[in-house]
Amino acid sequence: MTWARERQFIVFSVLGAIVVAFIAIIGIATFYKSPTCTDGAKNQDETGVDCGGSCPYLCTASEESPTVLFTKAIPSGVGRLDVVALVENKNTTAAAKHVPYTITVYGFGQSLIQRVSGTLDLPPGASVPVFVPDIASGKQVVETSFLAIDDSSVKWYSLTSDPRLLPDVSDIVLAGSTSSPRVTATLANSGVAPMKNVRVISIVRDVSGNTIGASATLIQTIPALGKATAMFTWNAPFTGVPVSIQVLPIIPLP
Repeated sequence: MTWARERQFIVFSVLGAIVVAFIAIIGIATFYKSPTCTDGAKNQDETGVDCGGSCPYLCTASEESPTVLFTKAIPSGVGRLDVVALVENKNTTAAAKHVPYTITVYGFGQSLIQRVSGTLDLPPGASVPVFVPDIASGKQVVETSFLAIDDSSVKWYSLTSDPRLLPDVSDIVLAGSTSSPRVTATLANSGVAPMKNVRVISIVRDVSGNTIGASATLIQTIPALGKATAMFTWNAPFTGVPVSIQVLPIIPLP
């Protein structure tokens, strides 16, 4: 091979190598995707698929499932009912936002009366009330009701303490008449900023601990370092004798 041909071969080889490297770079940039916490694969330092390690969400298998402490459907008028439930997060270092739930109400013979859905937040180590009023029930008599949460829909994340500032509840008073009972309570804000649109749920129980009434109200403002009164009313008598009353403010997770 002459020097001219050899030099030409070297030049073409170098150019070919550059072209191949350029194509490889373009191909990698186009088709290669670096591992993420949402790619549906167990990679990086993850301990499960898109969970654990450096990912923000914890693996569901390492956390306790939410516990539904009770679900109760209460008639609230002709063809209407209210449903109240209490959900406990036993994890003291994990929380979950916007957890979807489904409430199913059955009549006798397991005939479906109604099914409704919603979401709730689960702060660490907290019990969270759910209250869904004015559900259409028609002429059927309620036999059972359930609140269900699909474990796979719960996205746990690490939270070592509850960051919410909850108002203190005091002076719970049962008043009104037997046919139109009323409950009032005082909510105190110990923070230096006003609390806005605080939803509060009241649960009334009889001597056996059975839920015989539930209601909700919205307090538009609790002033900084101030107080506000929450009032709950019913247009019908309780189904039993009220013995204990629980008033639970709901503050979403930040």
